[in-house]
Amino acid sequence: MLELKNKTTITIILLLSIVILLIAFFIQYILGHAPCNLCLIERIPYLLAIIIIPVGLFNKKFEKIVFLFLGLIFLAGTILSFYHFGIEQGFFSESLVCNASLENANLSKDDLLKELQKNQISCKDVSFKIVGLSLATINTIISLLLSVITIKLFLNHEKNK
Repeated sequence: MLELKNKTTITIILLLSIVILLIAFFIQYILGHAPCNLCLIERIPYLLAIIIIPVGLFNKKFEKIVFLFLGLIFLAGTILSFYHFGIEQGFFSESLVCNASLENANLSKDDLLKELQKNQISCKDVSFKIVGLSLATINTIISLLLSVITIKLFLNHEKNK
């Protein structure tokens, strides 16, 4: 019975990860809200979850290690999205990640002007909110919940055998 609960929980996390990425793409491509560089990086934990979870679902031998990896991945996602939230709120200043379009310091004068004329999305500007919360805020909450759930699955794995 408890094994089915773990499998159900991890399947829900897989489906949630897929839905979250679909929503992000919908907001970007259909609604036309361009993401900043941190927003793009914050999608990586969900993509990794989509890749890793089937390993745990189809190979019981790796289930515990999958729970550990997912916990660490979502914990990293929590830290990253909290950092983004902090930039939005003015707690932290923008980092080089937010201005990553200037990859080469040896740009010519014309190239530099072209780069500056591009409409660079700032990490501190909130262009889209859901129920009054920025996507970075919502992502912080979701990532924290998913990290707690997956770490708990890892810690209780031996008890559930």
